[in-house]
Amino acid sequence: MASHLPPGSSAQSHQLETAGTVSDTHYAGPKGLMRWLLTTNHKEIGTLYLLFSLSMFFIGGLFAMVVRAELFQPGLQLIQPEFFNQMTTMHGLIMVFGAVMPAFVGLANWMIPLQIGAPDMALPRLNNFSFWLLPVAFTMLLATLFMPGGAPNFGWTFYAPLSTTYAPPSTTFFIFSLHMAGISSILGAINIIATILNLRTPGMRMMDMPLFVWTWLITAFLLIAVMPVLAGVITMMLLDIHFGTSFFNAAGGGDPVLFQHLFWFFGHPEVYIMILPAFGIVSVILPTFARKPLFGYASMVYATAAIAILSFLVWAHHMFVVGLPLAAELFFMYSTMLISVPTGVKVFNWITTLFRGSLTFEPPMLFALAFVVLFTIGGFSGLMLAISPADFQYHDTYFVVAHFHYVLVPGAVFAIMAAVYYWLPKWTGHYPHLRLSQWHFWLSVIGVNLTFFPMHFAGLAGMPRRIPDYALQFADFNMVTSIGGFLFGLSQLLFVLVVVLCIRGGNKAPAKAWEGAEDLEWTVASPAPLHTFETPPDFTPHRH
Repeated sequence: MASHLPPGSSAQSHQLETAGTVSDTHYAGPKGLMRWLLTTNHKEIGTLYLLFSLSMFFIGGLFAMVVRAELFQPGLQLIQPEFFNQMTTMHGLIMVFGAVMPAFVGLANWMIPLQIGAPDMALPRLNNFSFWLLPVAFTMLLATLFMPGGAPNFGWTFYAPLSTTYAPPSTTFFIFSLHMAGISSILGAINIIATILNLRTPGMRMMDMPLFVWTWLITAFLLIAVMPVLAGVITMMLLDIHFGTSFFNAAGGGDPVLFQHLFWFFGHPEVYIMILPAFGIVSVILPTFARKPLFGYASMVYATAAIAILSFLVWAHHMFVVGLPLAAELFFMYSTMLISVPTGVKVFNWITTLFRGSLTFEPPMLFALAFVVLFTIGGFSGLMLAISPADFQYHDTYFVVAHFHYVLVPGAVFAIMAAVYYWLPKWTGHYPHLRLSQWHFWLSVIGVNLTFFPMHFAGLAGMPRRIPDYALQFADFNMVTSIGGFLFGLSQLLFVLVVVLCIRGGNKAPAKAWEGAEDLEWTVASPAPLHTFETPPDFTPHRH
């Protein structure tokens, strides 16, 4: 069985003359475990981030499977409501902070230096430190499952006073682990900004950078802006729990709604932190397999910046039911609807890039196309939630769960998978197995839609989120959702199999693995040597 379509006939011709540009792979540093503990190489740190993210993806997915097994039928089946709450909370926290964000940071570490012709990240030791904070942070978070009172049980948004007055003792460890994850994100963002602004190869202007680099530059500024807000709000929680303050305790003169304002001022830009790099990935993959330049490159850059700026103005659309003044509801409703305009620009540009292109449907392209279609569904349901009077009905139902999972799973997660399939030949020197990749794609698409589409109807029919038991009229929707969830979860084992087989062998990839690929990373050998671009590569803009 053939492992992959043959690459384009011009694949070898695009390589730079590598004399003086790409070093050999000779490595003289520590061996074994110490090599990985002490590494400052952007490729090795990127690999560590991606492996960590994959492990968290399966742990978070396991927690989701516990939730879906309990909800397969009405009635309490397998676990007690208290443990159900712990599972929903841990699933959300680990997927957001442990799986999706580190995966994008790993891709940034691996690819940004290659895409801008830099020898490494600007701050390599800081890079090592920002990674190794994460395993410590998430080991501590997972350890809360075994502490007296159990793990955090108040939802991934950890609203006060549930997370302060009524929380289990392990909440303190959760706060500390989140602080460490936040420090990791801020340091990683500083590193990415310093790299992009200072280490571009001579001749590469800002408007010559691949869209993945642009989206990460903007994302990094978002991280630096909002992670301190998260740090502030969890520190206020800590003070309320241990030091007798009353920031969020109404009995002491505090206000629980203050928590929501602070959390969502972080939380809404955070949503865009998890999707902007995905926009960049799709904007790199679609032109490659359409074999034509990205339509409207400059407008894509401006749309990304507009989304980032507007993301600071819409946080209270999560809070329409708390009793906001009418003027505030109107402001946040209209500003939320406004954010769909630059997002619509992106979708239009992607579709126009495909129009009359010479399309082929390799695995990265399949995931990128699924992203465009399914992310747009998530965007439409987001527009429904933006309408304040309608949101009074949707709020805290499974309709909201369906919405944000359509944005995050076929959105962020599919984009990460597309990126892995796209760059695996560059990382390993081999093409991914075609048939297994196709099976993984189709099972994932069917599983995702079986899981999350019925949630829209359950939510519109009135099913609340975060409940371990439910009325009989929701039984069919929940059964289909649970079956879809198990299908999607199990199909990710195929993904691991594809990656392992690709690392171990397969059809050899040339330097330019995909015929339509134009960016600098396709000018170095496959697999990419440990040290690349020790002298800056020649760069000729091809976008304008």
